[in-house]
Parts: sequence; structure tokens; C-alpha cells
Amino acid sequence: MTTATKRITDIGPPHYEKFLPPVIKQNYGQWKYHETLAPGVLCHVAESGEKLFTVRAGSPRLLSVHTIRLFADLADKYCGGYLRFTSRNNVEFLLTEAANIEPLKQDLQAAGYPVGGTNNSISNIVHTQGWVHCHSSATDASGLVKSMMDALYPYFVEEKLPAKLRLAVACCLNMCGAVHCSDIAVLGVHRKPPKVRHDILPKICEVPTLIASCPTGAIRPSTVDGKQSVEVIEEQCMYCGNCYTVCPAMPMNDPENDGISIWVGGKVSNARSTPKFTKLAIPFLPNNPPRWPEVVDAVANIVDVYAKHARKFERMGEWIERIGWPKFFQLTGIE
Repeated sequence: MTTATKRITDIGPPHYEKFLPPVIKQNYGQWKYHETLAPGVLCHVAESGEKLFTVRAGSPRLLSVHTIRLFADLADKYCGGYLRFTSRNNVEFLLTEAANIEPLKQDLQAAGYPVGGTNNSISNIVHTQGWVHCHSSATDASGLVKSMMDALYPYFVEEKLPAKLRLAVACCLNMCGAVHCSDIAVLGVHRKPPKVRHDILPKICEVPTLIASCPTGAIRPSTVDGKQSVEVIEEQCMYCGNCYTVCPAMPMNDPENDGISIWVGGKVSNARSTPKFTKLAIPFLPNNPPRWPEVVDAVANIVDVYAKHARKFERMGEWIERIGWPKFFQLTGIE
């Protein structure tokens, strides 16, 4: 019986081992501990005694070709071309020479990319698509994140919070960001049901598919001016925008009524306490681009109060559980 020849294909991603630095390959699964050398700088020590240094810098989620080339050039210059991106859009440079840490940090700072986001600090904000790509968003993501991180910058470059603080932004309640389980979550909200454009709906939408797209059954078949269309039962609508995903004749965006809500107290980790879902703290703030001053002020205020009153290692939700929600609202001034 002959054995089949090995199939050569380019289908699927290349094996991850091809992109690992040699020091990680040589010590795979044999790392002893890590320590913090400075905010944004960690030293990982293997059982063999070899060391790997990581330098973390904040970067935007949407990167230009110029930025990618800049990061690649810095990686070639200081760490043999090895870097990685975290799930929160930080870029981490993987170095084996401690002498390269400070020059790399200086080059990153000069290019406008702060180093930090480790341990008891604010890491970069994980966020959704926003107006750049998403059709159902109630607010932008990238611009809102930039505005908030400008205000929270000191908490990124310094480790001065009681514990790590994770922020998330989702542009609508479909929340393809981690807003359900972050310390502070910013969620765009629609407040009115979709508008039905009866004149074009039969021409561009499949009514059965449109009806099936609604998770609450709020869309029903209807006849308008003798043509097949749909109606929306407003009491059942949850303003998710799923209908607009399959039918462009059901637009959701409403500049006057779309806004932003703030949620607090979630976490994924099971350290010290069980994972938690976020809970609503501020139901509505106006959607005021390009700098969203009301949202930025509200989030910065919550962070400042948490930094002042929480105990060491206490996450946002754990602090709120200890002091109680009435005390939280009193301290933050949220009415």
C-alpha cells in the first residue's frame, strides 16, 4: 500500500512557530517568572536563565501603512524584527538585549506612541468599528477612544491605580467589543426604531429574511399602497440594527436621538472574585463628535474617584460591591 504524498498548499494561516523569536522557541513552556522593570516594560525569565524583554506601546486599532512600516523598522532596529499586537491593540516589541530598551522607548515617544499599559494601569481601549466600517453604529469608536485616552494618558504611562483597569467601547448594543465584561464600558445606543422606506423596500430586500433577522419578533409583514412591505412593533424593538444589516431600507441612524451610555463593574478574571457583567451607570449622554466632552468627562471622573477610594488590587466592580451602589453614585456625583 502506497502512502499519499504530502500535500503542498497555501490554504490557511502559516504555523505560528514560524513567527516566534528564537528565545521563545528554545524555552517554550519553560518560563519561570516575569517582573516589571518600568511601566510598559516586562522581563520574562526562563528556567534556562535566558531573558526576554517586552516593551508595550499604545497604538490605534486602525493603522496606516506608514505606522505599520514605522513599527516594522523599529522592530528590525532593536529586536530582530519580532513584535506582536495584543487583543487591546497595544504593540509589543520582543527584545533580547536590555541595552535596547531605552533607545526603543525614546524612538517610540518621539513618534508619538506612549509606553505603558501594564499591571495596575489603564491598558489600551478595546473597541468596535464605528462609523468607519459599521452600518449599525450609534456612535464612532476610534474618535471616541482617542478622546478618552488623551484624558486618561497619565493612567496609561504610570502604574498608579489600585488594580488594572479595562475599558471598552461598542458602537451599538450588538457590542462586538467587550463592553459586557469591562471595568468601564462605553456603549452607543439607538433610541428609536428603524425607519421603514416602503417605496424601495420591496425592490432591495427579501421580506422573509428581514422578518427573520429581528431577535424580538418586532418586524411583521404588511401591505403598504398595495405593495409588500413590513411594519415595526415599537414596543418590541430593542434598537439593535439587525434588520438594517439585511435590508438597507430600514435605516437606524438618528443624529438627534442616538447617544452613549456608560456601564461599570465588569471583569473577565476570576482572581479574588468571580467574573462580573457590567451594570448601567449613566443611561444617556449626547453624541458630540469630534471630542465627545460629556463622555470623556464622565469616564475620567469615574476613573479619578476609583483611583482615590478603591483598595489595592480591588477591581472596579469589587470596589462598588464593597461600598454599595448608593455610595458609588454619591462619590461620582452621578444623578
